[in-house]
Amino acid sequence: MASIRVRHDTGLLFFDFRYMGIRFREQSLLKDSKTNRAKMQSILKRIEKDIANACFDYAQYFPGSKNLKKLKQMDKEGVSGLVESVAQNENPNPNGHPTFKEFADIWVNENEIHWRRSHKRTQLNIIESHLEPVFGDKVVSQIKKAEILAFRSTLAKVPGRKAATLSPKRINAIMTPVRQILNEAADRYEFNTPYRNIKPLKVPKSDVEPFTLTEVQSILKTVRSDYKNYYTIRFFTGMRTGEIDGLKWQYVDFEKRMILIRETIVAGQEDYTKTDSSQREIKMSQLVYDALKLQFEATGRLSRFVFSTKEGKPIDHNNITKRVWYPLLRHLALRKRRPYQTRHTAATLWLAAGENPEWIARQIGHSTTEMLFRVYSRYVPNLTRQDGSAFERLLTANLTLGGTQDEI
Repeated sequence: MASIRVRHDTGLLFFDFRYMGIRFREQSLLKDSKTNRAKMQSILKRIEKDIANACFDYAQYFPGSKNLKKLKQMDKEGVSGLVESVAQNENPNPNGHPTFKEFADIWVNENEIHWRRSHKRTQLNIIESHLEPVFGDKVVSQIKKAEILAFRSTLAKVPGRKAATLSPKRINAIMTPVRQILNEAADRYEFNTPYRNIKPLKVPKSDVEPFTLTEVQSILKTVRSDYKNYYTIRFFTGMRTGEIDGLKWQYVDFEKRMILIRETIVAGQEDYTKTDSSQREIKMSQLVYDALKLQFEATGRLSRFVFSTKEGKPIDHNNITKRVWYPLLRHLALRKRRPYQTRHTAATLWLAAGENPEWIARQIGHSTTEMLFRVYSRYVPNLTRQDGSAFERLLTANLTLGGTQDEI
């Protein structure tokens, strides 16, 4: 994520970008101002374009840069040579260990090959926004457990997007790369990791809030006609938001009545599904089959995406949620719930109908039934009256309860 940033100690702007999997920073002599940022942003766009077109000449843009020596080293010895150079030549510490910032770049470079694009963006954002300002210049082997705990405590005071402060779940997500980076560095440079015995914060259990079948009927009767197919399929397939927004016609098999989940879309970019078990085939019910047939008339010849804009591009779920979903719930006087609750609704309705739990787990993309029972089972009695009364009827019909214990 290339950007123009400012040094807090000097007030001077600098370039911050990634090239050949390594993060580089190049200082300028320009003070932080709107005009200077615009000038540097223009140069940064040209740099990114050259990198994308494989014609970037580092020396042309930064002829006096100390990083040219690093790049020459990498040309001779590859990434490992650069890593060795970073570790041995640029860290004035007795053990020759890299700083947190330097090793974080190494860690990202080595792991990004098996990360989804959305996960990579998340990790880079956490490292650049939260970790580097605190640990960046510290040598990895000199970071203390007390510093880590103090950092976590400060996160508890950071404002969150939807709450006064960051949630325990978000704090744990920020701390995860701290743990992974320091543990890997400790293993590689043979020192005791400072992250030992630091347990994640306890995350309050969040209840799912599925809709009742009556509420689903009310929603589908009232929703705008151009979104009725969209929400019908969401309610009765259990697809995740990224899965339905990224669904393409090539993965809709009308003949076999199957929806093939093979891709997802996150932040407007197509990507691999959340997990391997998310790769699955969803059986179409008649309602879903009919909705997809109607949708094909609308977008089948317009776009490769099942749900698309008039220009044939994938829809923006944030926009739809704000313009269609929440106003609809307010209109129907229903409790405000995220669209993701449509997935939970599908699972609870399948359970209520008595479908095989293993089949349900496969439909929603779970590798086992464990999560299914842990998350959804408490809703089954409310919907089906399977609350122990069936067992009572079995006992009444087959046992002589008025006899003695021996007779029973």
